[in-house]
Amino acid sequence: MEHKVQEEGTFKYLEIGSGKEVIMLLHGLFGSLSNFKGIIDYFSDRYKVVIPILPIYELPLRKVSVKSYADYVLDFISLKGYNNIHLLGNSLGGHISQVICLEKPDKIRSLTLTGSSGLFENSMGNTFLKRNNYEFIKKKAESTFYDPATATKEMIDEVYNSINDRSKALSLLASAKSAIRENLEDKISTIMIPTLLIWGKEDIITPPFVAQRFHDLLPNSKLHFISKCGHAPMMEKPNEFNKIFAMFLSSISYS
Repeated sequence: MEHKVQEEGTFKYLEIGSGKEVIMLLHGLFGSLSNFKGIIDYFSDRYKVVIPILPIYELPLRKVSVKSYADYVLDFISLKGYNNIHLLGNSLGGHISQVICLEKPDKIRSLTLTGSSGLFENSMGNTFLKRNNYEFIKKKAESTFYDPATATKEMIDEVYNSINDRSKALSLLASAKSAIRENLEDKISTIMIPTLLIWGKEDIITPPFVAQRFHDLLPNSKLHFISKCGHAPMMEKPNEFNKIFAMFLSSISYS
């Protein structure tokens, strides 16, 4: 991406656009800033789009947890003075978003989850960690999507390199285990924030029944499925994703 990463204190992030309302995007375990290119391009002329880079590899192993990542984002929100945030999370980022909504609902205007963990997932953190086997990693990365071509060589290389770095691999494994351990099924029914669920019908990591369960538990939620789409709809079907997201934002935005 051409946008320059900004640094402030211990935080690295993108902040694009000058709109009054903030869209904050949280990436997943193997996610990167490029995952949200379609959202940035579509919304940054009307909203301030913010992407904090999660400290997946920076936290000491003993501190790695979904809760720690949520605390990190909350500290970032406090530093920047953001309010009435439209919070969107994919995969692990969705899990972190739920914890943020549980802890500081007054800061969040809306919640959007797409392929989110928090209830159930076929853990990719454990199964990805097969080192020094590029073809295996390539197939795993491709299985994230309905159309395997969505997994670019750059994306596959980044995952492969991370897994073959012992320190990074341990952080990934600790994060994946934390996501399984920190199940939120008995908590999220207290989230009253307007919530949008956008799910790929062919998601094999957090299958469609997970989306339905989120919809059942979240009292103020809307559910949309996208056909021929896997675990990252904002990447694989950006046009359809953005239209659904835009309609949702329009329905709750301040006049």
